[in-house]
Amino acid sequence: MRAGLFDPDTWQEILETIRRNKLRTALTGFAVAWGIFMLVVLLGSGQGLAQGIEYQFRDDALNSVWVSGGRTSKPYQGLQPGRRIFFDNDDYGEVTTRIEGVEYSSARFMAFGNQRVTYGNETGSFNIRSVHPGHRILERTKVVAGRYINELDIRDFRKVAVVGTLVRDTLFGSEPPLGREIRINGVAFKVVGVFDDEGSDSERELIYLPISTAQRTFGGRDRVHQILFTTGEATLEESRSMADQARDILAENHDFDPEDKGAVFVMNQVENFLRFVGMMKGIRIFVWVVGIGTLLAGVVGVSNIMLVAVKERTREIGIRKALGATPASIVSLVLAESVLITAVAGYLGLTAGVAVLELVSGALPPESSFFRNPQVDLGVAFWATVLLVVAGGIAGFFPARRAAAVQPVVALRDE
Repeated sequence: MRAGLFDPDTWQEILETIRRNKLRTALTGFAVAWGIFMLVVLLGSGQGLAQGIEYQFRDDALNSVWVSGGRTSKPYQGLQPGRRIFFDNDDYGEVTTRIEGVEYSSARFMAFGNQRVTYGNETGSFNIRSVHPGHRILERTKVVAGRYINELDIRDFRKVAVVGTLVRDTLFGSEPPLGREIRINGVAFKVVGVFDDEGSDSERELIYLPISTAQRTFGGRDRVHQILFTTGEATLEESRSMADQARDILAENHDFDPEDKGAVFVMNQVENFLRFVGMMKGIRIFVWVVGIGTLLAGVVGVSNIMLVAVKERTREIGIRKALGATPASIVSLVLAESVLITAVAGYLGLTAGVAVLELVSGALPPESSFFRNPQVDLGVAFWATVLLVVAGGIAGFFPARRAAAVQPVVALRDE
């Protein structure tokens, strides 16, 4: 049997059979190619969605809680709804000291809108964000030159600044920025560091200042716009408790109902991330269920077509047996034809699926955040193709063996 499979005449005969049965070959090949193509596209799309979800959390600490002031929506102890809630330094101090388990923390004071920043003859308009040293951990900021804001800057009201890479490129070009003096709305600040951020370009166009300096310099008094802190190794329930404690402390300080969700906005990144992790698991399960279903449909399609193909060739098989062909040679011939069709079609489906994913990946904008880098594990796709090839071989083997066992006289009577 092995010698027969390596005989050029055998393969020429197989190719001739395929040419004579173009429709049957096309149907068999399409069932295989479509199954592999859909599996590759589904797996790649699922991976693209999963990476898009993960990308949303790329530049913030996953174990963090963010608190912002809002507007009351309920009356409380004689006070009418609609009051704006503004935080101050005391709120920040109480939240970060009274809540057990806070690891890193920062308040934010922001000069809303872009501010005019100059260096020599260069001028730019950039967003100013004033923070504590712990903000570097909360925002996953990467210092690429110099240093970040430190506690001495806060205590001594130092006029220092840490600039984003795009700010550096705009104001300084190729000149080293460390130690240089920039002016923010006419006030001089010394550049002590340069940072990069995995977020959007707007994150790299920021300038960080010590919060105490900015509050004093820009008329913020003790105003705080946001309070941020990390929860360490806290579980989901523990992080929820810490977020609730922050709300209770602020409600106590500002006289609003702790159940008033509009008074302060609390974002628990732990809860958000775990919710998205569950979503990713659901997406993967859905993709695999649909993908396996598509593969099974392909296997069934190949099996049915091969059954019909062998049935159509029963008379031919009888003639071969009458001319002296052994059952083994007949089975190997049908098996080789089945494997050849499924292997070629599987490869085409795999190639087409990968090509579609590459086209989609190339067409996505660099800042796409919900669908990124759709890729597929080629190992999984390869073994799926092998599965279909084996299924095609099995689909051809059993009916071929049954047909080869039929007596030539009986086979020749078949219509």
